[in-house]
Amino acid sequence: MPSDAIWAWSIIVAATAGVIIRPFRLPEAIWAVIGAGALVLLGLLPWQDALTGIEKGVDVYLFLIGMMLIAELARLEGLFDYLAALAVEYAAGSPQRLFLLIYLVGTVVTVLLSNDATAIVLTPAVYAATRAAGAKPLPYLFVCAFIANAASFVLPISNPANLVVFGARMPHLTEWLRQFALPSLASIVLTYVVLRITQHRALKQEIIERRVPHKVLSRGGKLTAIGIAAIGVVLITASALDKQLGLPTFICGAVTTGLVLLLSRQSPMPVLKHVSWSVLPLVGGLFVMVEALVKTGVIGHLSALLHQAVAQSVPGAGWSVGIATAIATNIANNLPVGLVAGSIVAADHLPTSVVSAILIGVDLGPNFSITGSLATILWLVALRREKIEVGAWPFLKLGLLVTPPALIAALAAAIW
Repeated sequence: MPSDAIWAWSIIVAATAGVIIRPFRLPEAIWAVIGAGALVLLGLLPWQDALTGIEKGVDVYLFLIGMMLIAELARLEGLFDYLAALAVEYAAGSPQRLFLLIYLVGTVVTVLLSNDATAIVLTPAVYAATRAAGAKPLPYLFVCAFIANAASFVLPISNPANLVVFGARMPHLTEWLRQFALPSLASIVLTYVVLRITQHRALKQEIIERRVPHKVLSRGGKLTAIGIAAIGVVLITASALDKQLGLPTFICGAVTTGLVLLLSRQSPMPVLKHVSWSVLPLVGGLFVMVEALVKTGVIGHLSALLHQAVAQSVPGAGWSVGIATAIATNIANNLPVGLVAGSIVAADHLPTSVVSAILIGVDLGPNFSITGSLATILWLVALRREKIEVGAWPFLKLGLLVTPPALIAALAAAIW
C-alpha cells in the first residue's frame, strides 16, 4: 500500500474523529477544514482535485443556505412561537398527544422539506412549544432528531444525501415510491413506537398547560409561512422533473427573506448574523476528504468487495451492505459515506434491492449516534443556540434502542 494513501487515510480518520468528538469544544467545521487543508498542503491531494470535491457540493450548499435563511426568518418573525402555541392548544394538556403531534409534524416536514429542514426549522419551534407549555423539552426535541432520519427516504427531496447517492441517476418519482414506500413506513412507525416507549416515564410525569397566550401572526410571519409552503411545492415539482434541488431552494429562501425584510423595512443583518454559516465549510471539508478517498483507490476496493458479495447472494449482499453502511455513517457521517456509496453505485450495475439497502443505511443508520448525519449536527447547533447540551453517550444509548428495529424492518421491506 502506498505511503501517501496511508497518510491520507490517517488524516481523514483524525479529522472525522475531530468532527465527532469536538476536542477543546471547537466547532465541527474547524476539524473538517483542517483535515481538508492538511491533505492539500502535504501534497496528498492536488488542489485541483480538492476544488473538484468542493464543486461537487454546490447543490447541497445552495439547499442548506435556502433552508437556513427561511428558518432564521421564521424565528425572527415569530412564526415558531405562533406554531408552538397552536401545538400546545391541540395537545389539550396531554404530553403524549403533544409528543405524537410533534412526531407527525416532523414526518411531514422531513418528507416535504428534507431532514435538514426538520433540524433547522422544526427544532426551534418544538423548543418554543415545550417552553410555552411548561414541559421539559428534551423528550420532544429527540423527536426532531430521530424523525429527521427515519422519514428521510420517503421522497428524493427528503434528504440531501439522496441527491449525493444517486446524483444524475435519480430514479423517477414513481419508481422511487415503489422502492421505498414500504421501507419508509416501517422506519417511521417503528421509530415512533420505540421512541415513545423510551420516553414513556418522562411523559407520564409531565404536566403541561392547556392554553398559552400568543400574539396574532404578523404579516411577515404569514409571508414566511407561505414561503416555506412554496419551498415544499417547488421541491416536489423539481423532484418529479428530475431537477437538482439546491438552486430552487436557495431562490425560494432568498426571495422570501428579501420580500419580508423589504415590506417590513428591516435590515438583513439580524437574519444573516444568526445563520449557521459554519455548516458550509463543514460540508465542503467532508467533500474534499471523500475526494481523497476516491483518488487513493478506496472506492475501487469497496466496489470489488460488493461485487463478490452480490455474486454469492443478492439478499445477503443487501443485508451486509445495508448494515455496514449504517454503521459507517456513525463513524464518518452519512454525507461522506453517501458520497462514497454514490461513487460505487455510479460505477456498477447493482441490483435494485442492494442499491435500496445502501440508501437506507445512509439515511436511517445515522440515528445511532449524535454526529451520524448532517441533520443531527444541525439539530445540535439549534439546541446549542437555546443553551441545551446533549452528550454523545446519552444519545448513543437512546439510538441503540430506537434504531435497530426500524433499520431491520426497513431493510427487510427493501430486500424481500
